[in-house]
Amino acid sequence: MALIYNADIRPSKLELVQAWAPTQSWFPRDGDDALSNVGAYRFDDPAGEVGIETLLLSLANGTVIQIPLTYRGAPLEGAEKHLITTMEHSVLGDRWVYDGVGDPVYVAATANAALTGGSQAELLVSADGSDSVVRREPTVFVAGSGTEASAGTSPPAATVVVRNKGGVTLAEMGEIRLAIARVVSGSALAAFTDAETLAGTWAAQDAAVPLVAVWRG
Repeated sequence: MALIYNADIRPSKLELVQAWAPTQSWFPRDGDDALSNVGAYRFDDPAGEVGIETLLLSLANGTVIQIPLTYRGAPLEGAEKHLITTMEHSVLGDRWVYDGVGDPVYVAATANAALTGGSQAELLVSADGSDSVVRREPTVFVAGSGTEASAGTSPPAATVVVRNKGGVTLAEMGEIRLAIARVVSGSALAAFTDAETLAGTWAAQDAAVPLVAVWRG
């Protein structure tokens, strides 16, 4: 489960990705960079230290992009180039926000979901910081295609090798390989025919669309 606090954050998630995403090589160039929220899904960090959330956002022309984020209470050593910004969280204090593709915790959690047939985390909201929580319905539902009993993808003490190829970001961590569709479409990950997939649905997308492909290299 993912515990969410009803907190004030500055900058907001939309503000931080609006400033960062258009500077990336994979960002679609259509003359209007304005983004709007589509939905999001989360995974659990088994250690309970890192927030893992993937945002889906829409451009004015309807194109959907995918931005994985990780939220940390301290800088991630060796991942400076993946740092998007820092934010002020009214409950948790200063948070370091990373492009998730370069964070071993994101890579491990996403690979585990895809390889084992997992799904998004259950969302529990703490309104006042107490032990009392309420469930929140996810805005994006994801499911992995794999059938492994256990993927064994606990993050090693290593960095992630990341490169962009068009509208797809490739991430390597040990033997694990991820292809993340930055620009989401039914054909974005069609080249990865031997991979397991993490596919998603949301309010405007009834048919599951591949979001991430995962395989072992």
